[in-house]
Amino acid sequence: MSRIGKLPIPIPGGVTVSVKDSVVQVKGPRGELFQDYRPEVSVAVEGSEVVVTRNSDERKARAFHGLYRTLIANMVDGVVNGFSKTLTIHGVGYRAGTEKVDGVDCIVFKKGELGFSHPIYFALPDGIKGEVKDRTTIIISGTDKALVGLVAAKIRDLRPPDAYKGKGIRYADEVVRTKVGKSGK
Repeated sequence: MSRIGKLPIPIPGGVTVSVKDSVVQVKGPRGELFQDYRPEVSVAVEGSEVVVTRNSDERKARAFHGLYRTLIANMVDGVVNGFSKTLTIHGVGYRAGTEKVDGVDCIVFKKGELGFSHPIYFALPDGIKGEVKDRTTIIISGTDKALVGLVAAKIRDLRPPDAYKGKGIRYADEVVRTKVGKSGK
């Protein structure tokens, strides 16, 4: 039995979980999330807990057992507390800002502010909030853990950290080891 999958997921106050037609719906104070699940597992709400069980002992069923338990636990945590990722910008003249473009919130890097000769407008998807503090710190937050991580990774990919000078966008807790240049000093 999966060590992770066999743990029940407690449902905190103010959160409702419903299961219908292989879709789990979680509603809470911060929003509403949906998750499809495969037929190898089954999900049930028992009292104030969500229980995920597998239908057989096949390899796929064992793999999906822990996966769906963790995904549902992240949904419950997301509608209660939310998730966030912090990115920092390193480099002389590298800055960011926020703007509404055609009614959509965007993280904006003006001309030359990320080392490019053109401005970059990164549109934030629904359910994701972007905040820029002190022009070099970007905070991405939302209820869906996977979407928060994906948006943060896409912003980081605009200018990943350089291996020689360390310039670029990185996660706040990321350590960038720089290489020695040609001179070898």
